[in-house]
Amino acid sequence: MKLLNYTTGYFAIVLLILLSVWAAIFYFEMLDEIYDSMDDGLENQKILVIRRVTQDSVVQEKSQFGEGYYTLKTIESQNAHSFKDVYRDSLMYMENEKDYEPVRLLESVFSHHGEFYKLKVITSMVEEDDLIEDLLYSLLWLYLGLIVSILFLNNIILKKVWNPFYKLLERLKLFNIEKDKNIDFQSSEIEEFVLLNSQIQQLLQRSSVSYMGQKQFIENASHELQTPLAISINKLELLLEDNHLSETQVEYIAAVIQSLERLTRFNKSLLLLSKIENRQFIYEENIDINEILGQLITDFSDLATHRNMYFEILENQILRFKMNRELAIILLSNILKNAIIHGKEGSTIGIRYKRDCVEISNTSEENALHREKLFNRLYKISNKESSGLGLAISKAVADLYDLDIEYSFDKQHNFQICFPNT
Repeated sequence: MKLLNYTTGYFAIVLLILLSVWAAIFYFEMLDEIYDSMDDGLENQKILVIRRVTQDSVVQEKSQFGEGYYTLKTIESQNAHSFKDVYRDSLMYMENEKDYEPVRLLESVFSHHGEFYKLKVITSMVEEDDLIEDLLYSLLWLYLGLIVSILFLNNIILKKVWNPFYKLLERLKLFNIEKDKNIDFQSSEIEEFVLLNSQIQQLLQRSSVSYMGQKQFIENASHELQTPLAISINKLELLLEDNHLSETQVEYIAAVIQSLERLTRFNKSLLLLSKIENRQFIYEENIDINEILGQLITDFSDLATHRNMYFEILENQILRFKMNRELAIILLSNILKNAIIHGKEGSTIGIRYKRDCVEISNTSEENALHREKLFNRLYKISNKESSGLGLAISKAVADLYDLDIEYSFDKQHNFQICFPNT
């Protein structure tokens, strides 16, 4: 979730709660005010009715509202003394509406010449009821409109405020430590963004200096190691041509040459791994995975024939992917060579194309490998001569291009590489 949506979400929740509480309080306050106004009117009507009725020497009972707005009837004294004024809502049939409509009713008791009378006074709630309904809908529309407007304006304002931050993220994504030295930061009046830009600028400068120093050190170290190693191997090979050496001496020298050659390969692999992780392979092109794998099969055919192994290819999909061609060759050749070297003599190496993936399988005398350690540096599958960096290099290439490289075992060792959006 984006930061803008995350903060807006929290703001919306808080706003929803606060406005809901405010709207409820406002609604009930208005409702109370309306009822209070009607009750005051009923109280005034009650006083006028009592005044008019008590002015007559004889009080006439009125049991039905009829054309009037009140009723009057006698009650027992014991009931009258305990009676208190009551306001309540009721329904009454309205001739003009031809239906029952809500009314507000006041019940009260008064005495006249020793007699007690119960008085009921009504007032219509039709207009007030409509007013309450209109008030509720108006309040809801106002409430929703206010929330939508605030969130919309807040989103626009926050988007403008956070614009330098998102611009910075875009430029960091495109930043290449090999090509770029600095980033053009968007100016901002916000102190935190200014500080962030300053700190990132310093960090990039330190990273560039560190990267160039590391790159130069690796190149120099590799070069300085390669030269004495090559000289040592050449001198030892010349020494082997000496006919005066004993058989034991020849074996010792051959073992030393073999160790030096292994050290040379190990040095080259470490240098290659460092270059991959430092993203020094810049040029990319849309390559044909099938064509590269086919060429590698041709290149490794002699090695496979020597071990009495052959390839079985099941091709049903053309795979293409944009990446560095040299790295694609390294990725696939390490997996393919690994299948030949560690495969069982006389067995078949299966190459299957399925969906967006290519799977390379081989039969081996080894059991299932440790999936957690398989792609670690210096992890060796067997005691066979190996630098232990081949699969680590393939994994580094896969990680560089967000490729999925998986291992599984089902009586065969299966390595699957998936190329998204092929």
